[in-house]
Amino acid sequence: MSRPKKAEKIRICISMVLLLTAMIFLTFPVCFAAGEPYKAYRIGPEDVLEISVWKDESLTRQVVVRPDGRISFPLIGEVEAGGHSVEWLEKEIKKRVNKYVPDATLNVTVIQINSIKIYVTGKVARPGEYRIGRKINIMQALTLAGGINAFADANSILVLRTEKSFQIRIPFRYKEVEKGENLEQNILLETGDVVVVP
Repeated sequence: MSRPKKAEKIRICISMVLLLTAMIFLTFPVCFAAGEPYKAYRIGPEDVLEISVWKDESLTRQVVVRPDGRISFPLIGEVEAGGHSVEWLEKEIKKRVNKYVPDATLNVTVIQINSIKIYVTGKVARPGEYRIGRKINIMQALTLAGGINAFADANSILVLRTEKSFQIRIPFRYKEVEKGENLEQNILLETGDVVVVP
């Protein structure tokens, strides 16, 4: 084989390897939000779950997660669902159901997310509770509430957050973020956060 043909084959092989590597990285499901790696959704109070057992209609039902984070299910009684991923809950219920229905094919699906709630109060167009279904940042929350009004103190906005029974205050300067400055303060809100616009 001549040297030019051999060199061309090597170039094609290297190009293919680089192309495949790029495709793997581009299609690999890694998501980032606010600089943190993607985390599996954690079930919370008031979420509606569907638990289905293949070929057993009597064990297929929708359940609502109670305020204490627990659900009730036939044969096995109460199960702690709050704070766990869907995958964990599915395995836990399957493990318990298998004592009564061996080799049961069981699926858990979140059909309604009600546990992610934030509150916006003060000088906004539409203050109130917002069930958002996903995490949003402060600017998005203010947009949901119709924006701040002309009399608001835009640079004295606070986020009130409860952590381990203590309430913390997180300041937010709207005018800075509006100009594209100090964007790190536009944090993702946690369920139960209260955005106060004075």
